[in-house]
Amino acid sequence: MLPRKEGQTVPEVTFKTRRGHEWVDVTSSELFKGKNVIVFSLPGAFTPTCSSSHVPRYNQLAKTFKKHGIDEIVCVSVNDAFVMNEWQKSQNANNIRFIPDGTGEFTNEMGLLVNKDDLGFGMRSWRYSMLVKDGIIDKLFVEPEVPGDPFENSDADTMLNYLAPNVVKPMDVSVLSRQGCPHCERAKTLLNTLEIDYEELVLNRDYTDLSLRAISGKTTFPQIFIDGQHIGGADELEQWVSSKKAA
Repeated sequence: MLPRKEGQTVPEVTFKTRRGHEWVDVTSSELFKGKNVIVFSLPGAFTPTCSSSHVPRYNQLAKTFKKHGIDEIVCVSVNDAFVMNEWQKSQNANNIRFIPDGTGEFTNEMGLLVNKDDLGFGMRSWRYSMLVKDGIIDKLFVEPEVPGDPFENSDADTMLNYLAPNVVKPMDVSVLSRQGCPHCERAKTLLNTLEIDYEELVLNRDYTDLSLRAISGKTTFPQIFIDGQHIGGADELEQWVSSKKAA
């Protein structure tokens, strides 16, 4: 049976974290006291769903969560501090705090420590997310008890819909650019002015000219995509912005 923890205090444990070359103890009280904190926990660092979906979306929505009263987003996994720190770097997830539950003490006291021997993992966390207000669990989303690694309700969008059902979510924006391109700078300046977050992919660092042609059918820079729609270059972006303002 999955635990019913809403309304209860989060487990009081001490996490062994690593900052630079030093060990730093962080207690549950330090993490949660006087703050609104989102926690999401998962089976393991560098694992597929965790790296491709769970972490990136929480990182992307961090600013939106902050606008709705969230002080911090915490990712917990039954991994050691070295692994968690390297995972955070590889994910470029600077909007999230990664906390190692190396011994599984916190996860065990949450009632969500499960045996993953079939995968060679040992004891790991069941996937879940929760909203903690001043140390009290306000809402807990636990994945259903089915075989495998379900990922249905502990995602960032489910949590955001709970916090702010009618919120306008940030757009998914990618800018394919190249170094020294003035039109790329013009497009990025416009996006920055409008406070539209975007991911920049740079030619010969993140993709090749073959990829540019295959994805956009173009050979000029930049090429901008918004919510799955190919907008085009800097001129087309300006036209797109003008049309949105007129709508």
